[in-house]
Amino acid sequence: MSRSSVTGPDAFTGTTPDTALRTADAEQKGAMLAADGTPLKRSLNRALRAQKLRALALIAPLLLFVVITFIAPIADMLFRSVENQIVVETLPRTVATLDEWDGDGLPDDATFQALSVDLSVAAELKTHTRLGSRLNYENTGLSSLFRKSGRGVDEIGEGYLDQFVAVNPAWEDPLVWAELMGDPAWLAQAREADGAGPRFELAAGIDEILPRTADAYTAFADIVQTVDNDNPADEEPWAIVYQMLYLDLMDAPQIDGPPLLAEAAAAVPGFATFPAREGFAEIDDGWTDPATWRTIKTFSGPYTSGYFLTAADLRLTPDGIQREPEETRIYATLFGRTMFMSLTIMGCCILLGYPIAFLLSNLPMRTSNILLILVLLPFWTSLLVRTSAWKVLLQEQGVINDILVWIGLVSDGNRLALINNQAGTIIAMTHILLPFMILPLYSVMKTIPPSYMRAAKSLGATDWTAFWRVYFPQSVPGIGAGCILVFILSIGYYITPELVGGTTGTFISNRIAYHISQSLNWGLAAALGTILLAFVLALYWIYDRIVGIDNVSLG
Repeated sequence: MSRSSVTGPDAFTGTTPDTALRTADAEQKGAMLAADGTPLKRSLNRALRAQKLRALALIAPLLLFVVITFIAPIADMLFRSVENQIVVETLPRTVATLDEWDGDGLPDDATFQALSVDLSVAAELKTHTRLGSRLNYENTGLSSLFRKSGRGVDEIGEGYLDQFVAVNPAWEDPLVWAELMGDPAWLAQAREADGAGPRFELAAGIDEILPRTADAYTAFADIVQTVDNDNPADEEPWAIVYQMLYLDLMDAPQIDGPPLLAEAAAAVPGFATFPAREGFAEIDDGWTDPATWRTIKTFSGPYTSGYFLTAADLRLTPDGIQREPEETRIYATLFGRTMFMSLTIMGCCILLGYPIAFLLSNLPMRTSNILLILVLLPFWTSLLVRTSAWKVLLQEQGVINDILVWIGLVSDGNRLALINNQAGTIIAMTHILLPFMILPLYSVMKTIPPSYMRAAKSLGATDWTAFWRVYFPQSVPGIGAGCILVFILSIGYYITPELVGGTTGTFISNRIAYHISQSLNWGLAAALGTILLAFVLALYWIYDRIVGIDNVSLG
């Protein structure tokens, strides 16, 4: 097809794959074929599809790397900031009974009974300490309460165990329990098995006759098999299982079943009672404090806004959202300080970096290259070494103060406080981040033709007017790129503020690092990180609306 015969949208672009497709459609009646005999349209579609697959295969490794190292961590951080599943997963029975509690006084004994089963399971799985640590963020003292209760929960129900054994010693026989609670098919296999044996299965209908006992014994059997790798038919049940059996028999004393069960049902009305509430009170009197139970109920949901409220100096309590006491409101101060100091560092980098970049871009190539090596030299030195050097330079008996005293600018008794405060952080971080401002500025200024300034001067402009009206507007993309780099890097720094910032020069990132590495409150750390990310994105959007992200350039 000649170029002159092309009409329509291809008249100016010439023949393309799209041209061939349209031509194939137009001449479908003629059944235009490719060299291999297939219709031309199908052949072209196949070729285009293969081309797209090759392109996708080329970028797939990079895409996978970005997903794993960038997107996935951010998604995990967002999830951790609201995730609260440890409470309902560790205390499922307790949480279910607390739904009916109105929050006044203490819950009924059924809640304490559910707690005894949940804690028995959690103590075997070693998850009660993690739960205590989580709730301790909201109510100080709950960590030790759960740790102590995990050690003492085995004693709850022992009074009922002794009374059942007194009625008939067969209740101490693990096989008796296995025959009573287990499915006959499972029991036959369990007797012949070594180790844990097949997964435990309840006997048909036993959960209707003895619902509490069936639930507690199933939990016991699961732990014995999965954690201890033992056979439930060879292990005596937990003491709490006997308490559940007592409660079930008291609710339905007339039970048609094995003689042993019928005998026990007739005897339980004369048993001494040992309420679960009293058992937990003996372990720790914290269980008699309604605040403990209100905390568990408040944070029993799988998701919570508590971390974000704490990050905003608020607190989620059983009585609703409340402000933190004034002496503990630190996060608003830290966020404000982080933004102020980051903007100050960015401004200092502009004031120092712009003249240097201007000089580098206007010097002869040989000279500018030598000076550029000096700009890059800090990148070849460890960040920790550079920061430690500033500690030596900035202290009251350091080099800078000694020079100022020597030249007479300050007296020996009035040395400047340049370390462990905001001034030290700003000075050290300006030095560290200055190359990130110089390099974008230099790369953009290098592309500005010197003839523009000469032309402006030849038309009568002064040096200042030529610079401000001609040169500076063309360097704005470099300023934008440098500002974004310096600002985003500065708000995430925590090593330098930690070493030279003291108590007044630390950033919010230092608090995030504290919660991750020391307090282990990852949820609060994630909430603080999410708020910081949202704030940066908001500033980025504002910058785009005012300056325009298209004006940002690295040269």
